[in-house]
Amino acid sequence: MTLTAYTKEFSQNIKLAYPVILGMIGHSLIQIVDKVMVGRLGATELAAVSLGNSFIFIAMSVGIGFSTAITPIVAEGDAAKNDEQVRSAFHHGLVLCTVLGLSMFTIIYFSKPLMHFMGQPEEVIAMAGPYLDWVAFSLIPMIIYQGYKQFADGLSLTKISMYAIVLANIIHVPINFVLIYGIWIFPKMGIVGAAMGTVISRIVMVVVMHYMLSRREELDKFFHGFSFSELKTGVIRKIIAIGGPSSMQMLFEVALFTASVWLCGNLGKTSQAANEIALSLATFTYMFAMGFSVTAMIRVSNQRGFNDFRKLIIVARSVFLLTIIIETVFAVFFILFHNYLPQFFLDTTTGSHALENREVVAIASKLLIVAALFQLFDGVQAVVLGALRGIQDVKVPMYITFVSYWIFGFPISFYLGQYTDLGAFGIWLGLLAGLGAAAIFLYLRFHNITRKLARENA
Repeated sequence: MTLTAYTKEFSQNIKLAYPVILGMIGHSLIQIVDKVMVGRLGATELAAVSLGNSFIFIAMSVGIGFSTAITPIVAEGDAAKNDEQVRSAFHHGLVLCTVLGLSMFTIIYFSKPLMHFMGQPEEVIAMAGPYLDWVAFSLIPMIIYQGYKQFADGLSLTKISMYAIVLANIIHVPINFVLIYGIWIFPKMGIVGAAMGTVISRIVMVVVMHYMLSRREELDKFFHGFSFSELKTGVIRKIIAIGGPSSMQMLFEVALFTASVWLCGNLGKTSQAANEIALSLATFTYMFAMGFSVTAMIRVSNQRGFNDFRKLIIVARSVFLLTIIIETVFAVFFILFHNYLPQFFLDTTTGSHALENREVVAIASKLLIVAALFQLFDGVQAVVLGALRGIQDVKVPMYITFVSYWIFGFPISFYLGQYTDLGAFGIWLGLLAGLGAAAIFLYLRFHNITRKLARENA
């Protein structure tokens, strides 16, 4: 197969991916805005937001991962012109996402006492508790939003979620500013104000998504006649069969990065704050890989609906290649500017925290070197997982991600971080090892299973 066979797919990949990428960036931008604004209050406040979000990221990974089950079913039904399959996947998926959102809020709300058993600084825990209460509530609209988003993505309407996220961010920044710092009649609420801003923004996202989708004439048939009596056990089981392992795949990765927050917290609040800065920047670039992951899932699902497995392989590999090119650019960017990027988060020149903040920046700069290296591995594992979800192969990849992150990556992070002088840098070397293992073995899984499918359907 020539290189041209893959590169000629780039335009279609980018057309589908860029709205998803902008939407994903919007998701992470809400968190980054919180951290930048909170960082001006001090390293303790930033560490508290980091600790609180470490719980939220775990719940979000379950919600987002589970909701991805809707997209391949909808995309396959759309390609096969099966409106009933599309409608059923949307309705059942939205109900399950609502139930999951309520469940995640309840679990996180009552999990706050765990912070006292994690060796975190007491002043950080005291601030993180009230923040976590509000951000946990935002999980309900966020996961419901994912139900709408995955339905739209499955129909290749990837711009809809982009518009919802852009509007949410436009609203988020001024609300955050007012609630965090206290303007006019509003009191200074600090990090609790940031959490309340997140809740409001995520409610707006759901309202906008429902309005924009329900107002489209071609989608009107999917928004009428819903009844709980129509819910079928078989459809629920199918969505759970795909969504359950998919949520675990995302959970295993996010939990590994969450563990890095806790491990860095054991080293002190400067290491924890530095980890949060580096993680925020790495997460921002990871949104590009996630966008292409959705693209791979949509296009592979479509080809599965067409029963064209040779074209499926070409499409998937074109997404892999494009992701590698883009993540290489980010890797170079991180290496060139690793000393400067962390300075956007903290004031290192004035104020009582300037000396402490300079230490945070120094640690974060080193972490960005590792982040530059794992950009490639993180990007590859993300898009290959998307392609595997497109062919509805989720169980074996779930086991691969667990072994890669928790049998291989985490022990390295734990040992190097806690028992050597490498500290936070050693913790991130473990992240790099886990991502590298996942990327290699997931690609081998995709290569073997698609080659078999192409041979069987030749």
